[in-house]
Amino acid sequence: MIQTKATTSAGYRALAILFLGALVLATLALAAPALAAGPAKTTLTIRAQGLDLSGTVQSSRLSCLGDRNIKLYKQRGKEQNPRTDQLIGTDTSERQGDHGKWSTGNTGMRGKFYVRTGKVPGCTGAASKTIRAR
Repeated sequence: MIQTKATTSAGYRALAILFLGALVLATLALAAPALAAGPAKTTLTIRAQGLDLSGTVQSSRLSCLGDRNIKLYKQRGKEQNPRTDQLIGTDTSERQGDHGKWSTGNTGMRGKFYVRTGKVPGCTGAASKTIRAR
């Protein structure tokens, strides 16, 4: 049988659709375990060396450690409340091996401080404990 141009192009089109469908299914199969596991827990630490404030970002998922927006707050009351506490500064964490690091440097302020980071795809948000800088 002699194939015409119309049947050949229809065959290529069908082959392309099958290929794209297989590619989509393969992508979903690879992504499903990561999505099923849910977001990885994130933990923030904070420490003071005099008035210098710094800390770490910890998570079982390495992609949760770096490029996290860290917000430093000065606590005004007995409990953390980002709506009323003063935002002192921000930093972006940098991944260093199995943890992330952040530092705001010398704030020039004494008082009670804590840090927070929001959730990002695949990672939970977190808040540190409150510490006192003197």
